[in-house]
Amino acid sequence: MSLQIFKYKPGLKLESGKKLRELEIGYHTYGKLNKNRNNVVWVCHALTANSDVFDWWKGLFGEDDYFNPEEHFIVCANILGSNYGTTSPLSKNPVTGLPYYLAFPQISVRDMVKAHQLLAEHLEIDDIKIIIGGSLGGQQALEWSIIEPERIKNLILIATNARHSPWGIAFNESQRLAITTDRSFYANKRDGGAKGMKAARSIALLSYRGYKAYGVTQQEENDKKVDDFKASSYQNYQGDKLVKRFNAYSYWYLTKTMDSHNVGRGRHGVEKALSLIKAKTLVIGIKSDLLFPIEEQQYLFRHIPKAAFAELDSFYGHDGFLIETELLTNVITSFFKTDVKGKIIELQQSA
Repeated sequence: MSLQIFKYKPGLKLESGKKLRELEIGYHTYGKLNKNRNNVVWVCHALTANSDVFDWWKGLFGEDDYFNPEEHFIVCANILGSNYGTTSPLSKNPVTGLPYYLAFPQISVRDMVKAHQLLAEHLEIDDIKIIIGGSLGGQQALEWSIIEPERIKNLILIATNARHSPWGIAFNESQRLAITTDRSFYANKRDGGAKGMKAARSIALLSYRGYKAYGVTQQEENDKKVDDFKASSYQNYQGDKLVKRFNAYSYWYLTKTMDSHNVGRGRHGVEKALSLIKAKTLVIGIKSDLLFPIEEQQYLFRHIPKAAFAELDSFYGHDGFLIETELLTNVITSFFKTDVKGKIIELQQSA
Protein backbone atom coordinates (compact mmCIF):
# COMPACT_ATOMS: atom_id res chain seq x y z
CA MET A 1 0.00 0.00 0.00
CA SER A 2 1.12 3.55 -0.70
CA LEU A 3 0.98 6.50 1.68
CA GLN A 4 -2.48 7.94 2.19
CA ILE A 5 -3.26 11.43 3.53
CA PHE A 6 -6.19 12.32 5.78
CA LYS A 7 -6.96 16.04 5.99
CA TYR A 8 -8.89 17.24 9.01
CA LYS A 9 -10.11 20.76 8.32
CA PRO A 10 -11.11 21.78 11.87
CA GLY A 11 -7.47 21.43 12.93
CA LEU A 12 -6.25 20.10 16.26
CA LYS A 13 -6.37 21.67 19.70
CA LEU A 14 -3.26 20.62 21.60
CA GLU A 15 -2.82 19.69 25.25
CA SER A 16 -0.97 22.99 25.72
CA GLY A 17 -4.08 24.93 24.68
CA LYS A 18 -2.56 26.00 21.37
CA LYS A 19 -4.09 24.92 18.07
CA LEU A 20 -2.86 23.60 14.77
CA ARG A 21 -5.25 25.28 12.34
CA GLU A 22 -4.57 22.68 9.66
CA LEU A 23 -4.01 18.97 10.25
CA GLU A 24 -2.85 16.32 7.82
CA ILE A 25 -2.10 12.72 8.80
CA GLY A 26 -0.05 10.38 6.63
CA TYR A 27 -0.90 6.71 7.10
CA HIS A 28 -0.71 3.20 5.66
CA THR A 29 -3.26 0.41 5.84
CA TYR A 30 -2.81 -3.25 4.94
CA GLY A 31 -5.55 -5.85 4.52
CA LYS A 32 -9.26 -5.29 4.95
CA LEU A 33 -11.66 -4.72 7.80
CA ASN A 34 -13.65 -7.94 8.28
CA LYS A 35 -17.44 -8.22 8.55
CA ASN A 36 -17.35 -8.13 12.34
CA ARG A 37 -14.93 -5.18 12.25
CA ASN A 38 -12.83 -6.85 14.93
CA ASN A 39 -9.52 -7.53 13.18
CA VAL A 40 -7.82 -4.14 13.57
CA VAL A 41 -4.14 -4.06 14.52
CA TRP A 42 -2.94 -0.50 15.15
CA VAL A 43 0.80 0.11 15.13
CA CYS A 44 2.30 3.13 16.88
CA HIS A 45 5.77 3.85 15.54
CA ALA A 46 8.83 5.21 17.32
CA LEU A 47 10.92 8.37 17.03
CA THR A 48 12.18 8.51 13.43
CA ALA A 49 10.18 5.68 11.85
CA ASN A 50 7.23 6.14 9.51
CA SER A 51 3.81 4.68 8.77
CA ASP A 52 5.11 1.97 6.41
CA VAL A 53 5.42 -0.69 9.10
CA PHE A 54 5.97 -3.43 6.51
CA ASP A 55 9.23 -1.67 5.67
CA TRP A 56 10.76 -1.20 9.13
CA TRP A 57 9.27 -4.08 11.18
CA LYS A 58 9.86 -6.94 8.77
CA GLY A 59 9.68 -10.33 10.42
CA LEU A 60 6.76 -9.28 12.62
CA PHE A 61 4.66 -7.43 10.01
CA GLY A 62 4.43 -8.73 6.45
CA GLU A 63 2.66 -11.06 4.04
CA ASP A 64 4.08 -14.17 5.73
CA ASP A 65 4.58 -12.83 9.25
CA TYR A 66 2.55 -13.01 12.46
CA PHE A 67 0.75 -9.76 11.66
CA ASN A 68 -0.28 -10.23 8.04
CA PRO A 69 -2.89 -8.54 5.82
CA GLU A 70 -4.71 -11.81 5.18
CA GLU A 71 -5.90 -12.01 8.78
CA HIS A 72 -5.62 -8.44 10.06
CA PHE A 73 -6.55 -4.92 9.06
CA ILE A 74 -3.28 -3.20 9.95
CA VAL A 75 -3.11 0.57 10.42
CA CYS A 76 -0.02 2.67 11.08
CA ALA A 77 -0.18 6.47 11.18
CA ASN A 78 2.78 8.79 10.90
CA ILE A 79 3.01 10.63 14.21
CA LEU A 80 2.29 14.30 14.70
CA GLY A 81 5.50 16.29 14.31
CA SER A 82 7.19 13.77 12.03
CA ASN A 83 7.98 14.59 8.43
CA TYR A 84 6.52 11.58 6.61
CA GLY A 85 3.11 12.98 5.71
CA THR A 86 1.75 14.35 8.99
CA THR A 87 1.72 17.99 10.08
CA SER A 88 5.20 18.87 11.32
CA PRO A 89 7.66 21.76 11.70
CA LEU A 90 8.26 21.61 7.94
CA SER A 91 4.55 22.02 7.17
CA LYS A 92 3.21 25.36 6.00
CA ASN A 93 2.15 27.69 8.79
CA PRO A 94 -1.22 29.07 7.58
CA VAL A 95 -0.51 32.37 9.36
CA THR A 96 2.75 33.10 7.51
CA GLY A 97 2.50 30.87 4.46
CA LEU A 98 6.00 29.58 5.28
CA PRO A 99 7.13 26.41 7.08
CA TYR A 100 6.76 26.50 10.86
CA TYR A 101 10.33 25.52 11.73
CA LEU A 102 10.85 26.68 15.35
CA ALA A 103 7.43 28.35 15.47
CA PHE A 104 5.83 24.91 15.60
CA PRO A 105 3.94 24.45 18.88
CA GLN A 106 5.10 21.99 21.52
CA ILE A 107 3.30 18.66 21.21
CA SER A 108 2.71 15.81 23.64
CA VAL A 109 2.11 12.08 23.35
CA ARG A 110 -1.54 12.81 24.12
CA ASP A 111 -1.68 15.10 21.10
CA MET A 112 -0.32 12.27 18.97
CA VAL A 113 -3.03 9.98 20.30
CA LYS A 114 -5.70 12.60 19.61
CA ALA A 115 -4.59 12.63 15.97
CA HIS A 116 -4.75 8.80 15.93
CA GLN A 117 -8.30 8.97 17.27
CA LEU A 118 -9.35 11.34 14.49
CA LEU A 119 -7.92 8.96 11.90
CA ALA A 120 -9.66 5.98 13.52
CA GLU A 121 -12.97 7.82 13.27
CA HIS A 122 -12.26 8.64 9.63
CA LEU A 123 -11.57 4.95 8.93
CA GLU A 124 -14.77 4.02 10.82
CA ILE A 125 -12.87 1.92 13.33
CA ASP A 126 -14.77 1.47 16.57
CA ASP A 127 -12.74 -1.21 18.32
CA ILE A 128 -9.04 -1.94 18.11
CA LYS A 129 -8.28 -5.62 18.59
CA ILE A 130 -4.56 -5.06 19.16
CA ILE A 131 -2.50 -1.93 19.61
CA ILE A 132 1.26 -2.37 19.62
CA GLY A 133 4.25 -0.07 19.94
CA GLY A 134 7.85 0.09 21.08
CA SER A 135 9.69 3.01 22.69
CA LEU A 136 7.85 6.26 21.80
CA GLY A 137 5.36 4.02 20.00
CA GLY A 138 4.72 2.19 23.24
CA GLN A 139 4.16 5.50 25.01
CA GLN A 140 1.43 6.31 22.48
CA ALA A 141 -0.20 2.87 22.77
CA LEU A 142 -0.18 3.18 26.56
CA GLU A 143 -1.76 6.65 26.51
CA TRP A 144 -4.48 5.58 24.10
CA SER A 145 -5.34 2.59 26.29
CA ILE A 146 -5.82 4.94 29.23
CA ILE A 147 -7.79 7.55 27.27
CA GLU A 148 -10.15 5.00 25.69
CA PRO A 149 -9.99 1.81 27.77
CA GLU A 150 -13.12 0.32 26.18
CA ARG A 151 -11.85 0.72 22.63
CA ILE A 152 -8.52 -1.08 23.10
CA LYS A 153 -8.96 -4.83 23.56
CA ASN A 154 -5.34 -6.02 23.62
CA LEU A 155 -2.25 -3.94 24.34
CA ILE A 156 1.36 -4.86 23.53
CA LEU A 157 4.01 -2.60 25.04
CA ILE A 158 7.65 -3.12 24.13
CA ALA A 159 10.69 -1.37 25.63
CA THR A 160 8.68 1.58 26.89
CA ASN A 161 7.63 3.31 30.11
CA ALA A 162 4.89 5.08 32.04
CA ARG A 163 6.83 8.33 32.27
CA HIS A 164 10.10 9.29 30.69
CA SER A 165 13.05 8.96 33.02
CA PRO A 166 15.62 11.63 33.99
CA TRP A 167 18.15 9.35 32.23
CA GLY A 168 16.16 9.37 29.00
CA ILE A 169 15.57 13.12 29.22
CA ALA A 170 19.30 13.69 29.74
CA PHE A 171 20.09 11.72 26.58
CA ASN A 172 17.55 13.74 24.62
CA GLU A 173 18.84 17.05 25.97
CA SER A 174 22.38 16.07 25.02
CA GLN A 175 21.16 15.45 21.48
CA ARG A 176 19.41 18.81 21.36
CA LEU A 177 22.58 20.50 22.61
CA ALA A 178 24.41 18.87 19.71
CA ILE A 179 21.80 20.17 17.26
CA THR A 180 22.05 23.73 18.55
CA THR A 181 25.82 23.81 18.06
CA ASP A 182 24.95 23.85 14.35
CA ARG A 183 24.06 27.52 13.79
CA SER A 184 22.12 26.66 10.64
CA PHE A 185 19.41 25.22 12.92
CA TYR A 186 18.24 28.80 13.49
CA ALA A 187 18.38 29.73 9.80
CA ASN A 188 14.85 28.50 9.06
CA LYS A 189 15.68 26.32 6.08
CA ARG A 190 14.68 22.74 5.39
CA ASP A 191 18.16 21.31 5.96
CA GLY A 192 18.89 23.52 8.96
CA GLY A 193 20.74 21.80 11.78
CA ALA A 194 21.70 18.80 9.65
CA LYS A 195 25.28 18.54 10.94
CA GLY A 196 24.05 18.93 14.49
CA MET A 197 21.48 16.18 13.97
CA LYS A 198 24.21 13.87 12.69
CA ALA A 199 26.05 14.36 16.00
CA ALA A 200 22.78 13.92 17.89
CA ARG A 201 22.17 10.60 16.17
CA SER A 202 25.63 9.44 17.19
CA ILE A 203 24.77 10.17 20.82
CA ALA A 204 21.44 8.36 20.51
CA LEU A 205 23.03 5.24 19.05
CA LEU A 206 25.03 4.73 22.24
CA SER A 207 21.77 4.45 24.18
CA TYR A 208 20.10 2.25 21.55
CA ARG A 209 22.78 -0.45 21.51
CA GLY A 210 25.32 -0.45 24.36
CA TYR A 211 28.75 -1.89 25.18
CA LYS A 212 28.08 -5.53 24.34
CA ALA A 213 26.36 -4.84 21.01
CA TYR A 214 29.25 -2.68 19.83
CA GLY A 215 31.69 -5.33 21.02
CA VAL A 216 29.97 -7.96 18.91
CA THR A 217 29.23 -5.93 15.77
CA GLN A 218 32.05 -3.37 15.58
CA GLN A 219 35.06 -5.26 16.99
CA GLU A 220 38.33 -4.93 15.03
CA GLU A 221 40.12 -8.08 13.86
CA ASN A 222 43.43 -6.30 13.21
CA ASP A 223 45.37 -5.57 16.42
CA LYS A 224 47.66 -3.15 14.56
CA LYS A 225 44.91 -0.72 13.63
CA VAL A 226 45.22 2.78 15.12
CA ASP A 227 42.61 4.72 13.11
CA ASP A 228 39.55 4.35 10.86
CA PHE A 229 37.83 2.00 13.26
CA LYS A 230 34.61 0.16 12.45
CA ALA A 231 32.83 1.83 15.35
CA SER A 232 33.79 5.28 14.06
CA SER A 233 32.59 4.46 10.56
CA TYR A 234 29.35 3.08 11.96
CA GLN A 235 28.60 6.28 13.87
CA ASN A 236 29.25 8.42 10.81
CA TYR A 237 27.26 6.16 8.51
CA GLN A 238 24.20 6.08 10.75
CA GLY A 239 24.34 9.85 11.25
CA ASP A 240 24.52 10.50 7.51
CA LYS A 241 21.74 8.00 6.91
CA LEU A 242 19.37 9.88 9.23
CA VAL A 243 20.28 13.27 7.72
CA LYS A 244 19.22 12.00 4.30
CA ARG A 245 15.75 10.99 5.46
CA PHE A 246 14.82 13.21 8.42
CA ASN A 247 15.13 16.80 9.62
CA ALA A 248 16.51 18.47 12.73
CA TYR A 249 13.30 20.36 13.54
CA SER A 250 11.14 17.23 13.75
CA TYR A 251 13.90 15.52 15.71
CA TRP A 252 14.06 18.42 18.17
CA TYR A 253 10.30 18.50 18.79
CA LEU A 254 9.83 14.74 18.97
CA THR A 255 12.55 14.33 21.61
CA LYS A 256 10.78 16.99 23.66
CA THR A 257 7.50 15.11 23.19
CA MET A 258 9.11 11.99 24.58
CA ASP A 259 10.51 13.95 27.54
CA SER A 260 7.03 15.17 28.50
CA HIS A 261 5.54 11.68 28.55
CA ASN A 262 3.90 11.02 31.92
CA VAL A 263 0.62 9.11 32.08
CA GLY A 264 0.05 10.37 35.62
CA ARG A 265 -0.21 14.03 34.56
CA GLY A 266 -3.67 15.27 35.54
CA ARG A 267 -4.77 11.77 36.55
CA HIS A 268 -3.84 11.62 40.24
CA GLY A 269 -0.56 9.87 39.59
CA VAL A 270 0.94 7.16 37.39
CA GLU A 271 -0.41 4.15 39.26
CA LYS A 272 -3.96 5.54 39.22
CA ALA A 273 -3.65 6.13 35.47
CA LEU A 274 -2.37 2.60 34.77
CA SER A 275 -5.24 1.13 36.80
CA LEU A 276 -7.67 2.55 34.22
CA ILE A 277 -6.45 0.17 31.49
CA LYS A 278 -8.91 -2.60 30.67
CA ALA A 279 -7.03 -4.23 27.80
CA LYS A 280 -5.39 -7.59 28.14
CA THR A 281 -1.78 -6.44 28.17
CA LEU A 282 1.58 -7.90 27.26
CA VAL A 283 4.60 -5.95 28.49
CA ILE A 284 7.92 -6.89 26.91
CA GLY A 285 11.28 -5.73 28.23
CA ILE A 286 14.77 -6.22 26.85
CA LYS A 287 17.34 -7.27 29.41
CA SER A 288 20.17 -5.23 27.86
CA ASP A 289 18.14 -2.06 27.21
CA LEU A 290 20.06 0.96 28.53
CA LEU A 291 17.56 3.63 27.45
CA PHE A 292 14.39 1.99 28.77
CA PRO A 293 15.73 -0.34 31.51
CA ILE A 294 13.71 -3.45 32.16
CA GLU A 295 12.66 -2.11 35.56
CA GLU A 296 10.40 0.31 33.69
CA GLN A 297 8.55 -2.54 31.98
CA GLN A 298 8.35 -4.48 35.24
CA TYR A 299 6.69 -1.41 36.77
CA LEU A 300 4.07 -1.41 34.00
CA PHE A 301 3.54 -5.12 34.52
CA ARG A 302 2.90 -4.66 38.24
CA HIS A 303 0.41 -1.81 37.87
CA ILE A 304 -1.62 -2.65 34.77
CA PRO A 305 -4.54 -4.85 35.94
CA LYS A 306 -4.51 -7.65 33.32
CA ALA A 307 -0.86 -7.84 32.41
CA ALA A 308 1.67 -10.46 31.44
CA PHE A 309 5.40 -9.90 31.25
CA ALA A 310 8.09 -11.21 28.93
CA GLU A 311 11.82 -10.60 29.11
CA LEU A 312 13.94 -10.81 25.96
CA ASP A 313 17.59 -11.68 26.40
CA SER A 314 19.13 -9.85 23.44
CA PHE A 315 22.53 -8.15 23.13
CA TYR A 316 21.02 -5.54 20.76
CA GLY A 317 19.79 -3.38 23.63
CA HIS A 318 16.89 -1.02 22.98
CA ASP A 319 17.09 -1.72 19.23
CA GLY A 320 16.21 -5.32 20.01
CA PHE A 321 12.52 -4.52 19.63
CA LEU A 322 13.13 -3.84 15.93
CA ILE A 323 15.55 -6.72 15.36
CA GLU A 324 14.44 -9.71 17.46
CA THR A 325 11.25 -10.34 15.50
CA GLU A 326 11.43 -14.13 15.85
CA LEU A 327 11.56 -13.86 19.64
CA LEU A 328 8.76 -11.31 19.61
CA THR A 329 6.64 -13.57 17.44
CA ASN A 330 7.14 -16.47 19.87
CA VAL A 331 6.23 -14.36 22.88
CA ILE A 332 3.16 -12.79 21.25
CA THR A 333 1.97 -16.19 20.05
CA SER A 334 2.26 -17.55 23.59
CA PHE A 335 0.46 -14.51 25.00
CA PHE A 336 -2.60 -14.97 22.83
CA LYS A 337 -2.81 -18.62 23.85
CA THR A 338 -3.02 -17.51 27.48
CA ASP A 339 -6.29 -16.57 29.16
CA VAL A 340 -5.38 -13.78 31.59
CA LYS A 341 -8.81 -13.11 33.14
CA GLY A 342 -7.45 -10.81 35.82
CA LYS A 343 -4.59 -13.09 36.78
CA ILE A 344 -0.98 -12.05 36.44
CA ILE A 345 0.74 -14.51 34.15
CA GLU A 346 4.47 -14.19 33.71
CA LEU A 347 5.96 -15.26 30.39
CA GLN A 348 9.68 -15.78 29.99
CA GLN A 349 11.44 -15.93 26.63
CA SER A 350 15.18 -16.00 26.26
CA ALA A 351 17.47 -16.00 23.24
